[in-house]
Amino acid sequence: MDLKTATALRRLRLVSAPEAVSFLVLLVCSVLKRTTDLDFVPVMGAVHGILWVAYVLFWADAWNRAKWAPRTAAWYFLMSVLPLGGFFAERALRRLQDDAVIAARARREGVVGA
Repeated sequence: MDLKTATALRRLRLVSAPEAVSFLVLLVCSVLKRTTDLDFVPVMGAVHGILWVAYVLFWADAWNRAKWAPRTAAWYFLMSVLPLGGFFAERALRRLQDDAVIAARARREGVVGA
């Protein structure tokens, strides 16, 4: 993997946790809307929608650059629609990103087998 791939994975990783948090907050707001007079759903819906669209755009870029198998790409997409999935995706993406950076540095320094 090269540094552009590592950057794409980093962007996806950085948006995955906020997207997961916004999903959980939106669920709480939905419950509050039905049980109290508070209605933050329109605001949180917009915030979550923007973060989800960013996740999907960054997911598509990471899929293209990392050359994921369809099964791997589907797994990361599924993580965007599960309430806690973004946290699992962030953890896995951190490992992938670290591996990509290490491989790019090794290749740049001319280490054999990188």
